[in-house]
Amino acid sequence: MKTYTAKPGEIERLWYVVDAEGKTLGRLATQIADTLRGKRKPQYTPHVDTGDFVVVVNAEKIHVTGKKMDEKMYYRHSGYPGGLRKRPLRAELERRPTEVLRKAVRGMLPRTRLGRAQLTKLKIYAGPEHPHDAQAPKPLPLESGNG
Repeated sequence: MKTYTAKPGEIERLWYVVDAEGKTLGRLATQIADTLRGKRKPQYTPHVDTGDFVVVVNAEKIHVTGKKMDEKMYYRHSGYPGGLRKRPLRAELERRPTEVLRKAVRGMLPRTRLGRAQLTKLKIYAGPEHPHDAQAPKPLPLESGNG
């Protein structure tokens, strides 16, 4: 018996929607990353993008545990000497709530061309509205647990 390998042309892409309100950041990000990679499908092939699209709404209402709101820092650098800037999670959620979840998911994807292609299938919106009604997204079945 030969090992099955998915081909890029025969992959069926589904659309899922996730309401992030009250969900724990890391636990939600792992399940989104698995869906983007295609690990929830029996046709999963590591070197082929077999994943589905994920639309996240209410990203501004994500939850974290402990003191992460004030102690978790987001860093960026201007490229100039002394140009390192940092911002705590609370301030990042106020200014750019979609980037918090995007960076969490990005850290769980491969650091290759394939990982960058998989990240383009993630659509994040701060509020409850999204423009993807035409794709008829279904609710993503999340594993039970905290979040």
